[in-house]
Amino acid sequence: MGTFYFYSMDSPLEILYDYFDTHQLWTGEVQLKRNDYLHHAGDRNDNLYYVKRGTLYYSITMKPEEREQIIRFGYVGNFVTAIDTFLTDKPTMFSGRALQRTELKVVARTVYEKVVLEVPELRRAWYDILRNLVIGQTEREIDLLTTDATERYRRVWVRSPQLFQEVPAKYIANYLRMTPETLSRIRAQQA
Repeated sequence: MGTFYFYSMDSPLEILYDYFDTHQLWTGEVQLKRNDYLHHAGDRNDNLYYVKRGTLYYSITMKPEEREQIIRFGYVGNFVTAIDTFLTDKPTMFSGRALQRTELKVVARTVYEKVVLEVPELRRAWYDILRNLVIGQTEREIDLLTTDATERYRRVWVRSPQLFQEVPAKYIANYLRMTPETLSRIRAQQA
């Protein structure tokens, strides 16, 4: 793979992107129209995707009412994947869907794993990405356990202001587990 030098204090995501781009390791590109699925629950899609344009969301289907519950978003500059399949090679529980026209660069998991094993800086970046994912998931769990809707809104606003700039309110409400009316009322109170 060659030597890759890191000259700045880039984020782990920037380190990965720069490495893949410099070494031309992208294995393809995907274009999604609004509401297109990147993958469905039950798929074994273990590719890693870099969001060049657009926004996606990941959701699960809540039983028994078959209601979609949004659990995560992916924005420009993020890497996204069906993380459960990526880590375990089992079918995913999650669906990934475009909120708008979305363009993604693709890295096959096999390519990713090879370079992460070979390049110490990428191993460190992968560790940092996983650490940030666990911390983010812990924050999300706290959000879900917070019964006060205003507090849930406030916590997510502080942690992810980008969400409120790029995602329509009905999807934010779903993510926050509240009705669109409740979200609208809270936003009006916060203004």
